[in-house]
Amino acid sequence: MKKTLTLIALTSLALSAFAAPSLNTRGNDDDTVMVGGNAMFPLKNIVENAVNSKDHTTLVAAVKAAGLVDVLMSKGPFTVFAPVNSAFSALPEGTVENLLKPENKGTLTKILTYHVVAGRLDSMELRRRIQMGHGKAELKTVAGGMLWISMNGPSNIVVTDENGGTANIPTYDVMQSNGVIHVIDKVLLPK
Repeated sequence: MKKTLTLIALTSLALSAFAAPSLNTRGNDDDTVMVGGNAMFPLKNIVENAVNSKDHTTLVAAVKAAGLVDVLMSKGPFTVFAPVNSAFSALPEGTVENLLKPENKGTLTKILTYHVVAGRLDSMELRRRIQMGHGKAELKTVAGGMLWISMNGPSNIVVTDENGGTANIPTYDVMQSNGVIHVIDKVLLPK
């Protein structure tokens, strides 16, 4: 019971970063990045920006279905590895629809919070950790699972999940008032 309450509290904290406005303590609107055809403003929080990305409509729907909006709007900071719509579409047919059902809210929450790491880890910090780890670094997710980051070539960081699945990061350092988003091309899955 205590472990469940801790997971719920961490999940709520991680997801509140997606919804509530907060003051930007780092960066300014000069750091604006285009994602999904829309500007992602560093003065807005993770949720306020994500809802405007045409590339993240499935992710936003999933966050809402899991009840994580308030968490991702909280102060944070959070690092979110945000899968694009095509990443969700690449899952086996019916997976997303099944996960969005109310009876699967726990599983959906675990998958979504598996994409969130506490702290503001920009690409420079990710690269620093990879270098310090001699080519690989381990990140603990808000869900309690592990992700590993490594380099694939001179500039591309790859994120590996607990099942050996990998995701590339086509867009780095989308700064938010309560963290940073790195856009990824695959859905990461915990064990």
